[in-house]
Amino acid sequence: MPATAITALTPLLDRIRAVVGDRGILTDPTDTAPYSEDWRRLYKGKTSAVIRPANTQELADVVRLCAEAGTPIVPQGGNTSMVGGAVPNEDGSELVLSTARLNRIHAIDPVDLTMTIESGVTLKAAQNAALEAGCLLPLSISSEGSAQIGGVLAVNAGGNNTVRYGNARDLVLGLEVVLPDGTIWNGLRRLRKDNTGYCLRQLFVGSEGTLGIITTAILKLAPKPREIAVAFCALPHAEAALDLFARIQAHDAAAISAFELMSGLGTEFVLKHIPGAVLPLSQPAPFYALVELATPRPNAGLRESLESVLEAAMEAGSVTDAAIAESDAQRAAIWRLREEHSEAQKREGASVKNDVSVPVSKVPAFIRKATEACEKLIPDVRCVPFGHMGDGNIHFNLEQPVGADPKWFLEQDHAIMDVVNEVVREYDGSFSAEHGIGKLKPYMMPDWRGGAELAIMQRIKAALDPLGIMNPGKVLP
Repeated sequence: MPATAITALTPLLDRIRAVVGDRGILTDPTDTAPYSEDWRRLYKGKTSAVIRPANTQELADVVRLCAEAGTPIVPQGGNTSMVGGAVPNEDGSELVLSTARLNRIHAIDPVDLTMTIESGVTLKAAQNAALEAGCLLPLSISSEGSAQIGGVLAVNAGGNNTVRYGNARDLVLGLEVVLPDGTIWNGLRRLRKDNTGYCLRQLFVGSEGTLGIITTAILKLAPKPREIAVAFCALPHAEAALDLFARIQAHDAAAISAFELMSGLGTEFVLKHIPGAVLPLSQPAPFYALVELATPRPNAGLRESLESVLEAAMEAGSVTDAAIAESDAQRAAIWRLREEHSEAQKREGASVKNDVSVPVSKVPAFIRKATEACEKLIPDVRCVPFGHMGDGNIHFNLEQPVGADPKWFLEQDHAIMDVVNEVVREYDGSFSAEHGIGKLKPYMMPDWRGGAELAIMQRIKAALDPLGIMNPGKVLP
């Protein structure tokens, strides 16, 4: 980083240090390096400092000082973004503002079924706290051990339970947000009905830190499940997953908490690269479905229901084999086969990720047509579709051909994404289902969200962040 960049920021950093103390600011390049690169290692930037305020007021004071100096801020939670949404630029002019020290759970109300929680709490810690109170925080993603609540809300994460509970935005009742000028907006209301003007909280959910920084949230909880049934099913093709899903919906739609689809190749990568991963079936299959049913009702007979549906599906040829978990450990082992897909692909080699959604009924057709298009573009490319079949969100990932140069393959990312997205468009889908836009996809926005829609977004950005200092270069082209 040029010495002139550091020198220019020195007076601002001195004022920030006076607010957050020595513990609240990191300036040594060794300390700041982990905050300057995304976990996929696609983007590597630089920063003069990582600011770590301990509470909302400190954070607001830091933002106000940055606004007065015209210094850009990159809000960062667990830095688990799949699209480079929390990485600073390369010239060191942007400061990273970490919410990690805002890590308190203020209240859990089992009657109201609400949780008041700061943005730096990890999703896993929030889940555990809800369970200890006899409740369920019905949001689950593969990176929940590292992902923080603020980031989860900022990207409107979806995850495994969207089919039943909706995306992150569907769980938000209230927010506290620091605006780009340092103003604190307190919208911490836990009301189920509050029809008083514009729904401001939804401006910030999914905004990827470009409109403000979420500091505290009030989230909806659900009753803790008393009975859970999980099955891992072998399928002859993707169309069979749609048949199985329809059968379970018709049998007991209210009990479905997750319905995940995995390709045989993606599962093979997990078995190859993740120690301890075991296939619970006697033979591999072209596709697999992970089905989870859950209910707060005791003695609901979920296992019997699942067995009944699977038996009918086997008779119809939609399921060729299945294993139903007999314990918590077996449920966790089955879920691990799904949750480790991204890590296994990373270890297998270079991959290009497509986080897309289409209507549920079109998922098998999309997978088939997108596979054909990608194999035509790059012979021997390995297609690894997997994801949330129950809500139509498929991660259509492409693994480099065996023996190909990883750098060359990653340079084809735009061409690959464009080919996949043309198929997505045919089925009236979206090029970004749950990962957001970040640094990776702003170039797609004019084509997909141009005209009045993009103009409205730009007006909102200009109104709330006229200096353009809040996570610049993300979301909007």
